[in-house]
Amino acid sequence: DNHSHAVMQKAHRRHLSLHRHRERGKEGQVLHRSKRGWVWNQFFVIEEYTGPDPVLVGRLHSDVDSGDGNIKYILSGEGAGTIFVIDDKTGNIHATKTLDREEQAQYTLTAQAVARDTNKPLEPPSEFIVKVQDINDNPPEFLHGPYYARVPEMSNVGTSVITVTASDADDPTYGNSARLVYSILQGQPYFSVEPQTGVIRTALPNMDREARQEYDVVIQAKDMGGHMGGLSGITEVKITLTDVNDNPPKFPQSVYNMAISEDKVPGEEVGRLKAKDLDLGENGLVEYRFVEGDGMGVLEISKDSETQEAVIKLKRTVDYETKKTYTVKVEASNPHVDSRFMAWGPYKDTATVKVNVEDADEPPVFMLPSYTFEVDENAPSGTPVGRVHAMDTDTSNNPVRYMIPRYTDLGQFFTITPEDGFIKTTQPLDRENQAWHNISVSATEIGGHHQDAKVRVNIKVKDVNDNAPEFATNNEVLVCENGTQTYPHPLIETVSAIDKDEMAHQQHFHFSLAPEAAKNHNFSLKDNRDSTASVYVTRKGFNRMTQSIYMLPIEINDNGSPPMSSTNTLTIRVCSCDSKDTILSCNVEPFVLPAGLSTGALIAILACIVILLAIVVLFVALRRQKKEPLIVFEEEDIRENIITYDDEGGGEEDTEAFDIATLQNPDGANGFLPRKDIKPELQFPLRPGLRPVANSVDVDDFIKTRISDADNDPTAPPYDSIQIYGYEGRGSIAGSLSSLESVTTDSDLDYDYLQSWGPRFRKLADLYGTKDADDNS
Repeated sequence: DNHSHAVMQKAHRRHLSLHRHRERGKEGQVLHRSKRGWVWNQFFVIEEYTGPDPVLVGRLHSDVDSGDGNIKYILSGEGAGTIFVIDDKTGNIHATKTLDREEQAQYTLTAQAVARDTNKPLEPPSEFIVKVQDINDNPPEFLHGPYYARVPEMSNVGTSVITVTASDADDPTYGNSARLVYSILQGQPYFSVEPQTGVIRTALPNMDREARQEYDVVIQAKDMGGHMGGLSGITEVKITLTDVNDNPPKFPQSVYNMAISEDKVPGEEVGRLKAKDLDLGENGLVEYRFVEGDGMGVLEISKDSETQEAVIKLKRTVDYETKKTYTVKVEASNPHVDSRFMAWGPYKDTATVKVNVEDADEPPVFMLPSYTFEVDENAPSGTPVGRVHAMDTDTSNNPVRYMIPRYTDLGQFFTITPEDGFIKTTQPLDRENQAWHNISVSATEIGGHHQDAKVRVNIKVKDVNDNAPEFATNNEVLVCENGTQTYPHPLIETVSAIDKDEMAHQQHFHFSLAPEAAKNHNFSLKDNRDSTASVYVTRKGFNRMTQSIYMLPIEINDNGSPPMSSTNTLTIRVCSCDSKDTILSCNVEPFVLPAGLSTGALIAILACIVILLAIVVLFVALRRQKKEPLIVFEEEDIRENIITYDDEGGGEEDTEAFDIATLQNPDGANGFLPRKDIKPELQFPLRPGLRPVANSVDVDDFIKTRISDADNDPTAPPYDSIQIYGYEGRGSIAGSLSSLESVTTDSDLDYDYLQSWGPRFRKLADLYGTKDADDNS
């Protein structure tokens, strides 16, 4: 039996050779096997072929093909008809397009032989694979670049920094197209890279971050095992050195000079210094402390956390005159030390700080913090009390002046000598009024900055026996007028004394009856020799009606130096008592006046009544002297609505504008009385020419004559002012203008001159002149 076998050919011209195999049996018989169809191996085609002709992939041939052209080859599957075409007579397969292994590495196709005329399959279809053979057409690529890495400074050589990896799209299983080799193009001699793994390592020892912190490294990946003709790709790696504590703190200078004034208070800043540390973060932290020096007692050190500076402050006050310079040594150290670098030396540094004390104009200083003096009371003005002393502590040693601030000595009891500080009294002092005087004295330098120092001066007033003793209490002593306890010689009171002087508790008081009471027969006194005395009754009984109160003068003496004595009166009141000597009443009952008002009250009431009557009588007399009735109206005047007043006013229509009470008393209006001129008692005769000539027809001359007479008449009111007709007054020498009350007769006047006054006075001429004419006729 025949069967088909595929054979691979070289040089891109592969075809299938079909062989027949005959198997003969042991007896020489020909044995037949069942036909198994086509047997195909893989076809290969190189990618990226760019020749002028289509690439021959392979040749199909069936053993049923006798070469007469009756068999037709058919190709189907991936890319059949588009990428791969077949010659249906010869079975040659060609690739019509350029293939890319990275897009598709293999194609699966199906081949079949059919009869050309009937298209019936002569053999079952069979699959075969066309593989695209790889060529080095893809360079390596770093898909994750650029890279960033960190490595501690001072790391050992070979310390791993980072691993970089490149990718190659070529076939890693065929040839060297994807075998990569890494190399470093930039970054030597600080770093190196392993060729096969891409691990970057440090290549230099003691790389110092403080010298250089960042490095830019370039890594290349090359395929074909790094040989000539291979493709390559590069990437950048930025490597940063991280800090370690490999630098100790260091002061820029070994000696620092500072100054502080002696008048500065504790807590004042003296100066600052800083130790530099090139490390970062906690590796660069610095702590400061004093290690030695004579200034450790007056200075203190702290750290400014923001600036990392050492701050030196004043711990206590300094005095230029005592010590002018202080020295202290400051140590700066790292709190966090790396043990790997301990062998390099101590991580600390020291510097010397010299502080100069500057002189300041200080106020004077008193020799004592306070002064206490004593002075006798009642001492005369100018008595010395004591002396205060202050001195200028500055080198200039200026003189000092003293004064007493008046607000500390409001009573101005003391004065001080400005030059030497002697304090004296300005008036006698009274211990019983003020036992202590607490004043202040201020001292000021002459020529200084007017700074003063104050000191407390306490002055005690020493006691002098200048107060006489007196009764401790001034209570009245009550005795019964007929009591049985008053006989014989009973004790009615025990008296004691007090003394305002300070030495009173050491004094002994002696009591005795005053000389004027030594011979009384009612009471006696016994000195008990313990600064008390007993008062006894020496009579049998008393009578309240005869005498209800007894005054007993008692003389008290002290034993002071000089001794003082006083006479005090003990009041003894006689009271009524019952049979058991219980006091009932100590008041004297009245026998004449009934209970009620006392005699003094009655006398006061009568005196008030008499005074009121006298006032009324005086008021009436004054009104009569003025000849004015108490009630201003005339009995014969029955017109109740007519008010009599001196002011003419505005007439009846104007009465509502005035208060009736004011109209009744016009003289008291506006709160003052108008002047009322009094006619002189001496009457001057009318000068000739006052009366008008009967035949005068010049009215202007008449009025001017009257005005001239009034101006020159000393008797015309008012005599010292402008002539005012605001009121008529009373007792005027001029008569009434009314003809109703005229007392003159018609014959007294001559009215003939009215006839010559013109037509306006014709009516008056008819009334008066015609009558006279009739009489004359």
